[in-house]
Amino acid sequence: MHGMRRPQTSVEKNNQFGGNLQTFVRDKSIFDTGVHYIGGLAEGENLHQYFKYLGIMDDLKLKKMNEDNYDIITFEGDEINYPHAQGYDNFIKQLSEKFPEEKAAIVTYCDKIKETCNSFPLYNLQIGDAYYDNTDLLSLKIKDYIESITDNEKLRAVLVGSNFLYAGEDNTPFYVHALSINSYIQSSWRCVNGGSQISKLLIKKIRNLGGIVLKHKEVTSFGFEDKKLISAKTKDGNEYFGAQFISNIEPKYTLKMLGENKMRKAYTKRIESIKSVISAFSVYFVFKPETFKYLNHNHYHFKDVNRVWDAQEYTQESWPEGYMLSVGAKKTETEWAENMTFITYMRYDEVREWENTFNTVAENDERGEGYEAFKNKKIEQTIIEIEKKFPDFRSCIKSVHSSSPLSYRDYIGVNEGSMYGYVKDADSPMTSFLSPRTKLKNLFFTGQSINMHGLLGVTISAVLTCSEMLGRDYLVEKINKELEALEVN
Repeated sequence: MHGMRRPQTSVEKNNQFGGNLQTFVRDKSIFDTGVHYIGGLAEGENLHQYFKYLGIMDDLKLKKMNEDNYDIITFEGDEINYPHAQGYDNFIKQLSEKFPEEKAAIVTYCDKIKETCNSFPLYNLQIGDAYYDNTDLLSLKIKDYIESITDNEKLRAVLVGSNFLYAGEDNTPFYVHALSINSYIQSSWRCVNGGSQISKLLIKKIRNLGGIVLKHKEVTSFGFEDKKLISAKTKDGNEYFGAQFISNIEPKYTLKMLGENKMRKAYTKRIESIKSVISAFSVYFVFKPETFKYLNHNHYHFKDVNRVWDAQEYTQESWPEGYMLSVGAKKTETEWAENMTFITYMRYDEVREWENTFNTVAENDERGEGYEAFKNKKIEQTIIEIEKKFPDFRSCIKSVHSSSPLSYRDYIGVNEGSMYGYVKDADSPMTSFLSPRTKLKNLFFTGQSINMHGLLGVTISAVLTCSEMLGRDYLVEKINKELEALEVN
């Protein structure tokens, strides 16, 4: 083992940095692992302000999605495309055209989203008490709220039709929905040629500031001296020393790496017992040239209006009960799509028999013929479903690829391939709350299991983590002062 002392060193186990910002190529076509579209990137909006402060906003290559329907929600047996539009006034206008007698409910819904988002200071780059002090806010269920504002079952389903964004169930808190949806209604964008550009730009900034960023460095354990955390040890035998450590490895995994008796048993047990969000099965289609028209919106589809709440409770016969389709954006403007990603829910139990295999670019452990047969069967089921909305879809396909909960587990390093970290439960709002500050003085958590998931969520989580080290008011004031200085210049 080599002892190396390096300042501000970041280590990553994969070939690519950035977790769900990773992209991959099939048939010369770029696919996103997780970031299929981003909200809040217009001038002055929250993610725009964070990215501006980080110095990466001007270099992002983006494509704005349809103003009148960045998302489309559909249901089996109903030919109408129900739109989610950009801008609150436009959102109300477009949806009211489909539900003319429900305009008041739609306005009430939009007001509630804005009111809820204003209760989260860091969401708006403001100084204030932590959101978890407000238990009423955390315990309001989205299903209860939606049912309180309208009796129209179709409208209820349309309003929560994009809940794949947070794996919403009937006990999901309304605030999770509001924080996820608000920034997309403000403005919606695709990353041209994939979201990995974000992590590349951030790493360039870190290196310019003297930081060291290393890949193919999988942390497997930690070093201690007199019960004090002093180092992170990697699989290749290196040891990285430091005064403070931030882990964006899922907390459950981080605790396992620490070893027993490093934290209080009650604390460890609580984290171990938190329920993880369901995983996904994704199918990646590369199209033959000029066969499938580019869609500048995402498409969410459900077999029935009631399935928006319980598409996770599928049977083998009913799967998939809902899905999301997203088309990749290219640098060159074209009317034709090059590829498409299909995402639906999948429980980890479906792949449990292969869980002792491990498969990434760096480490290839074949899962066997049974696994391939399982995936091929699922791919066929997805194509049958897609053809109900897009006839002759099969004839457009050049090649098809897929990922299961095991792929997410191995590449992203999440418990049972969880899509979005830990379940937020309105019935028990504090159960899944985790502070970035751990029970070890110099170890901090960050990432999608802290605060909120998604690109905006993990950005805010990173600020929250740094605030625990530097002081919340200090950091928010520093960010705002720098943004004001940039405005002047």
